[in-house]
Parts: sequence; structure tokens; C-alpha cells
Amino acid sequence: MNVQTFLRILGADFYTGVPDSQLKALCNALMAAYGIDPRHHVIAANEGNCAALAAGYHLATGRVPVVYMQNSGEGNIINPAASLLNGKVYAIPVIFVIGWRGEPGVHDEPQHIWQGEVTVKLLEDMDIPSFVIGKDTADAEAEAAMAGFREELAKGRDVAFVIRKGALTDAPAVRYENANTMLREDIIRHVAAVSGDDPVVSTTGKASRELFEIREARGEGHGKDFLTVGSMGHASSIALGVALQKPVTRVWCVDGDGAALMHMGAMAVIGANRPRNLIHVIINNGAHETVGGMPTAASRIDLTGVAAACGYPSAVCVDTFADLDRELAAARDRGELSLIEVKCAIGAREDLGRPTTTALENKRRFMEYLRGDGE
Repeated sequence: MNVQTFLRILGADFYTGVPDSQLKALCNALMAAYGIDPRHHVIAANEGNCAALAAGYHLATGRVPVVYMQNSGEGNIINPAASLLNGKVYAIPVIFVIGWRGEPGVHDEPQHIWQGEVTVKLLEDMDIPSFVIGKDTADAEAEAAMAGFREELAKGRDVAFVIRKGALTDAPAVRYENANTMLREDIIRHVAAVSGDDPVVSTTGKASRELFEIREARGEGHGKDFLTVGSMGHASSIALGVALQKPVTRVWCVDGDGAALMHMGAMAVIGANRPRNLIHVIINNGAHETVGGMPTAASRIDLTGVAAACGYPSAVCVDTFADLDRELAAARDRGELSLIEVKCAIGAREDLGRPTTTALENKRRFMEYLRGDGE
């Protein structure tokens, strides 16, 4: 289905969401039409944030908003969908557009398999009627589904379109870039060199893929790395959990700006606990690059100021490799909770691979490494 046709069928003038590669055509169409215009389009920190923002839009205008997201974000909307939007509470109508990663019968990465199996069931459990759009869905079918949805929306119910892989087409070309010069893979290579044999927890997306390939190229094992392939925004909390239980082991977290924003409350918990053995590196390219490159709010906020306010005793920002190496070494030797924000360009190798080990193998080897009997 042509993405412009889909937008016409939705008939909305306000969209908020978290980008998804399955919805790249929609994301690019919205960026081409609106950019980041708070009257019409807001890229939020997480999907629950989107649902609440959409509620505010409806309260102010009486109109129906659209929330777009990957199906992995369903967990983040359960609370606002059940306790804010639902007809037994405030009856606030929202149209959800959900990219269906891990659809049964379609090959996908391990973090999407279970989520894909329960995608439609979760909507049913939340009393949200849904319609699936695939490559063969006719425009008339989607229009008929939307006509039925309008009746439900008028009653204050939420509805959802679930988008299969490749269903939306004809995306406008949108170029995402910034003025930074350092590439993320090179940044991670420098982190790996300084961290040595210390355990590393890396965030969702290309960062973990790049760390895996860096270890491969160096002929190293993968036991010291926990690759957080799913649960975006939680790598820093995983690292905190490890650091608190292994107080004499220095632990590194390689995070991303979109992930740090998604659950920024984790920084407050980290700062409050102040583990002396945790080094938190946030690679900030101001973009959701792994799913297409749409901007995050991180290019317009002071992440080091946030960290300092949360109780990190050291928080610095760097934008050159010389400064990065100096601050990595200082953090390694400091013996205090440290945050290093690294300004990063948008871009990755086209031939970037994926981990060749399974998630369960990664977990087992990492646990063995922490016990001291792994590679």
C-alpha cells in the first residue's frame, strides 16, 4: 500500500511515535511532510510517553491522534492504554500503528520472536480491535477497516493497524545527518581497547552488532560482553545490576542516546546508588539510527547535566578521539561512577553483520565470565 494512501485513510493531523524499521515508509513520509513540528509530529522518548502525549492532544482538540511504534513497544503502552485511554477510565480514542516484527512464519531476530507471537493477543487483551495490513491488502479493505474503526473511536475506544513487513511502500527519500565526525563503530573500538578484560554491557541495535564484530576482528572471545539485543533502554540498568553484585569488578555500559532517553529514570537510580565500578558511555548521534535515522531529542538536551543532576560524580562530553581516549582512561582509573557522552556521526557499514551466537549462548558465556571460568 502506498504510504500516502495509508495516511489519507487515517485522516489524522497529529502523529507521535517511536521509529521502527518496519514503518520506515511512514516515518519518512511524516518527516517529509512535517519534520519535527510539535503541532503535527513529535518523536517521543518511549511508547508510553507517546500514548500520554496523544491523550493530551485529544483533550485539547477533541480530535483523534495517531501513535506509531514497533510491536516491542506494546509493553510500554499497557499502563496508559489500560489506566488512561480505556473506555472504563477516560475513554480517549487513539489510532495505534504498529510494525509487526517477529510475525510468525517470517524470519527475524531472537528478541522479536515471542513479541511477534503475542502482538495481536496483547491488543485483544487491552480491548483494542486491530486490522492487519500486508503487501496484498487492497486500499478498499483498509478504507473499510477505518470506517469501522471510526465508529469505535467515536465511542472513546482505541484501535490499531498492525503493519506487516514491506506493507507500506513509496517512501519519500529523507536524508538524516549531523555535523559530528566520529563513527560509532570506531568509538566502540576505542572503548573496547581501554576496557580490556572488563565486562561490557552494550545497548540494543547496531552498537551490539559492532561490538560483536570488533571482538571477531581482534580474535577475541565474546564472553566479556552482554549484548542487549532487545529491551531498548534497559542496558544501563542491566549494567547497574551487575556492578552492584560485583563491586570489585569494573563494568562498562555502551549506551545510545535513544536508549538513554527511553528510560531516563535509570540514570537517577544509577546516580542514587553511585556504584564506584560503573562507567556509562552514551554514544549520541541524535538519531534512532538502527531503525532508519529519525531524530531523537538528545541533540537538544544536556545529557551530562542530567547525569550530574542525577548524582554522577563525573560527567563529561567529548567530540574528538583524543578527548575520548583521555576521558576513557581517566574513567577507568578514577574509581568512581562516571559518564562519558560521545558526540557521534550518523552512519554505519552497509555490510555490518549480526552476532553469530544465540542470545542464550551470550547469556551463558557472560555469566561464566563473571564467575571467572569463562573465555
